[in-house]
Amino acid sequence: MPAGFKARGLRIRDDDQPLQPGEWRDVDVVGTELRSSLLPLPYKEPSATLFQLLGFVVQAAQKFVGTTDIGTGNVQNTEMPVGTTVALMERGSRIMSAVHKRLYNAMKQEFKLLAEIIGADGSDYLYNVTGNQQGMKAQDFDGRVDIVPVANPNIFSMSQRVSLASEQLKLAQANPQMHNTYEAYRRMYSALGVDNIEQILTPPQQPQPTNAITENGQLQMALVGKQQLKAFPEQNHEAHIQTHLAFMQSMTVRGNPAAMQILQTHIFEHLSLKGRLVAQQEIQAMQEQGQEIPPEMMQNRMDEIEAELMTAYLQEEAQVLGAQRQDPLVELKQQELQLKQQDQMQDAQQEQMELEFNKRKAQEQAAIQRERIGSTEDIAAMRAQIAMQRTANKGRG
Repeated sequence: MPAGFKARGLRIRDDDQPLQPGEWRDVDVVGTELRSSLLPLPYKEPSATLFQLLGFVVQAAQKFVGTTDIGTGNVQNTEMPVGTTVALMERGSRIMSAVHKRLYNAMKQEFKLLAEIIGADGSDYLYNVTGNQQGMKAQDFDGRVDIVPVANPNIFSMSQRVSLASEQLKLAQANPQMHNTYEAYRRMYSALGVDNIEQILTPPQQPQPTNAITENGQLQMALVGKQQLKAFPEQNHEAHIQTHLAFMQSMTVRGNPAAMQILQTHIFEHLSLKGRLVAQQEIQAMQEQGQEIPPEMMQNRMDEIEAELMTAYLQEEAQVLGAQRQDPLVELKQQELQLKQQDQMQDAQQEQMELEFNKRKAQEQAAIQRERIGSTEDIAAMRAQIAMQRTANKGRG
């Protein structure tokens, strides 16, 4: 609203005060017409330079807002490597990511200022607090806890969150032995914004305390990774150890090194819990007698008890399973060597029999040859005698 003067004489009231927008101040002047008694003040319109600046700002804002993810939405190759996908996402979301990080940083600083103000105020809550007192406001916002936004500044959109969760799920499915597949699926559902995930994705069952015989029956499931043998502090550790040690004598376990290793690891866990329980009982008895025990002594005593239990168990295992118990692979190798030795002995016997046979054959052939020679000599002698007789008969005749 423009401001100006109205005629009322030559004298101006409050001439030492500036005019306000829309104000018409009285002037002591006598005018013949109302039109000649009013003098509006001139106001300059916006210049062309300001209008051009406005157009430049609008164009820059449109260009900034029009920036979208480059290449990530049109990719049809589902077998694209993870590194390529992440690189495309970072390239297309560089501007929005920078804006999101700065917004996150600004909100973090604002929360910090609000926490300092609330902590310095010290007033009570304006509403009821379940299970606590209302006069805890200043303590809740002191320097023990940092008030930060619950967000990831590196992820600013749902598509980016879903893409990262999808790549994590692919990696977990490619090698489930090295990943927590349940957690990968849960993060995927969380990125999609699914409510009540537990109703769709059943969480894995946690190990529960059970008896030793049942644990022996679960050994096959433990071998394939579907079950885990776990010891609990409230169990009878000595009974479990003896039951597992007796089961280790069976042919099923003795011929399976993986099963033997799982049972030994489970027994070692029982030994550790048993040693901790014995150490706590001894320390508690000493404390009841009024002795002060430093933490270093408690840990040293626990280590000593575990070492004693381990030594006693290894001796018992050596007596039960045999001190010379070898690896089944070594036993198989030894059996293979024994079979080879038997084959070699049989081959040597066969060769010896063939040599004796050839020797007897040669002797028989030599005897036959001698007999032939003897027969030839006898025939020659008989022929010579006949010839001599013929010659003698001719001489007589």
